[in-house]
Amino acid sequence: MNAEIIGVGSELLLGQIANTNAQFISKGLAEIGVNVYFHTVVGDNQERLRQAIETAEQRADLIIYTGGLGPTKDDLTKETVAEYIGKTLITDYKSMENIEDYFAKVGRPMTENNRKQALVIEGSEILPNNHGMAPGMAVSHGNIIHVLLPGPPSEMQPMYKDYLEPFLLKDMGRRERIESRVLRFFGIGESQLETDIEDLLDAQTNPTIAPLAANGEVTLRITAKHETAAGAEELIRKAEEEILSRTGQYFYGYNDTTLMKEAIALLKEREWTISAAESLTGGMFQEELTRIPGAGLILKGGIVCYTNEAKQKLLQIKESTINEHGVVSEACAIEMAENIKKLLGSDVGISFTGVAGPDELEGNPVGTVYIGLSLPGRKPFAKKLNLGGMREGNRVRSVKYGCHFLVHELKQ
Repeated sequence: MNAEIIGVGSELLLGQIANTNAQFISKGLAEIGVNVYFHTVVGDNQERLRQAIETAEQRADLIIYTGGLGPTKDDLTKETVAEYIGKTLITDYKSMENIEDYFAKVGRPMTENNRKQALVIEGSEILPNNHGMAPGMAVSHGNIIHVLLPGPPSEMQPMYKDYLEPFLLKDMGRRERIESRVLRFFGIGESQLETDIEDLLDAQTNPTIAPLAANGEVTLRITAKHETAAGAEELIRKAEEEILSRTGQYFYGYNDTTLMKEAIALLKEREWTISAAESLTGGMFQEELTRIPGAGLILKGGIVCYTNEAKQKLLQIKESTINEHGVVSEACAIEMAENIKKLLGSDVGISFTGVAGPDELEGNPVGTVYIGLSLPGRKPFAKKLNLGGMREGNRVRSVKYGCHFLVHELKQ
């Protein structure tokens, strides 16, 4: 079964709300073996919705609509679908009773247009709305199933789980699982990663492998289909094993993890604390760290030392280090990491100094960055980066590289 999800509502096109319904439904359909190949969003316009239905019927066995079931004139989903498939709208009296009971319970008069919410397409399977007013419905048109769900996630999600999913499983006759796993990589470009596994990409059938680059990282999504979850997981495991045998040195985690989450987990595992001295990143490392719950267990604090004077007064960087090597240097980065560690009494010190842009500094081109690390029982060191991007990108990537180097060292 192949599905298309159509979100109805001008507010989606205007960016006033995000289409989280499509994400939720896609995930649910994947779990029962239904392929979702298209997401469509259309405004509150009958003709454009009709065009979207015509297109969807050419490429899907199952069309799921969200939104447009309410009481107002711009709620026109069921009217449009009914007209398209040659059906009439009738009142579902159970739903009408629920709507009347609601208004009686809250002590408000029910306006006449609320009766519209109890209308359903004749011959449809009713999907009760236990968290709102407008019921959902499922109706066949030829070999295609049209499903109409309410727009509010608080109504749509329980309706999907309680009524639509059992309906689909019964119609499908058997349950096929689709399982996915995301492998996360850092320090390798998308083109290089794709080259390293090109033969696997060319030969893929089940499971499939999909590369994606975003925010300086690369991910691979492995997706497998099988009658059982265990069978799908085994297919994924074999593909992952082959991929990591070639690219394992760049791999750092699964699914929704991040480099920062991995760094925090490793610090907690060792029961180590960390402090940061930041110049070009301006506190971004600490900001990203403190976004994650539990950061207070490992972060001692930090100093943002942007100027040479601040580095000397607050971090006690020697004047000779600045005069001989400059603030954008390996020596300065190491001294910053060591000094912040000593000043705040942490186990680990990390530092960031460099040229974010747009101008050069001390003869160093934009994107020159040094990241210093000082860990217990090891010689402090600094890594040099030549990023060469735009200002904000250089800052973001510096923080990611700092986490990357930290994770690598903590795994030693």
